[in-house]
Amino acid sequence: MKERVRIGIIGCGGIAHKKHMPALAGLKELCEMTAFCDVLEERAAEAAKQYGSGDAKVYTDYRELLKDGAVDAVHILTPNVSHCPITVAAFAAGKHVMCEKPMAHRTEDAERMLEAWKKSGKKFTVGYQNRFRPEVQMLKRCCEAGELGRVYFAKAHAVRRRAVPTWGVFPDKSLQGGGPLIDIGTHALDLTLWLMGNYHPKSVTGSVFFELGKRKEAAEGNLFGPWDPEKYEVEDSAFGFIKMEDGAAIFLESAWAINLKESREASTTLCGTLAGAELRYGQSYPAGQLEINRGHNGLLTDEVLADAGAVAYFGGKKKEPGELEAENWLEAIICGRDPLVKPEEAFLVTKILDAVYRSAETGREVVF
Repeated sequence: MKERVRIGIIGCGGIAHKKHMPALAGLKELCEMTAFCDVLEERAAEAAKQYGSGDAKVYTDYRELLKDGAVDAVHILTPNVSHCPITVAAFAAGKHVMCEKPMAHRTEDAERMLEAWKKSGKKFTVGYQNRFRPEVQMLKRCCEAGELGRVYFAKAHAVRRRAVPTWGVFPDKSLQGGGPLIDIGTHALDLTLWLMGNYHPKSVTGSVFFELGKRKEAAEGNLFGPWDPEKYEVEDSAFGFIKMEDGAAIFLESAWAINLKESREASTTLCGTLAGAELRYGQSYPAGQLEINRGHNGLLTDEVLADAGAVAYFGGKKKEPGELEAENWLEAIICGRDPLVKPEEAFLVTKILDAVYRSAETGREVVF
């Protein structure tokens, strides 16, 4: 096997500590983390101490990290609006790029990223780890086998009753570019498009709401504690209706705060000519669920995934989606193959989300 991939971490905040660095640390046979960058030097230094190789370097400027010849690939884990300039610079420096979702906060930036990638000859992927959940993988196999028939209508679900993130820069529009639509709606839309195998949107109509974010009383019961209405600059919910070129349609719903009982995110509903499917995941569910409904032998049936069960004293081993994502990414670099999440697919997600915002702002349908 080729030498291990040398990784540079750009952005050592929450998503780096919760997903990327622990996942990479568990894949020492495939990689090592040799450089860490953050605008807060102490944060980069702490990450290097915890996860880095013995000679790992610490930077506060990503441009300096990109000059480091001991880095083969970078993980860009910074606020959304910075994804584009860092990615473009990384490709120019000859690095492979894993960029956290979303690819970018607007279409123009995502186009620049695609162009830079195509010129570079390097690998590129975006962090949509929900594709690696076991129930999602099973449904993908069902779709590819034609068990649902033609999927002509779908719902992409990304709804939290009250779970506004109160840390980091999430409510800051200048750094994030948007709220729940771009933060969690992006996962639901990615899953829906990927499972449908349909990346040909025709038009988008959107509605965006700022109803609860500025209300102090609305923050009661928030999972992460009360948010500050004075600093809440993004939408609290957004909805889109997407028409595809082949006549299929997708309804996209996203919210950090809304008066609905069910909290369901990174989920989808698929309606096909032969069967339908429901992926349920989020606060209202202790584990991811998959249910397939169809007519069978003269009756309507619902097929639900069975629990794998347990064996006394032996728990077994199940990898988290983030670990599987990292493994797939590293093997793509080492073996010279495409990662599961392709840049062109992530680009279409950004293009549609951007269109929802633009449609809501102008009051008009956006036609591609």
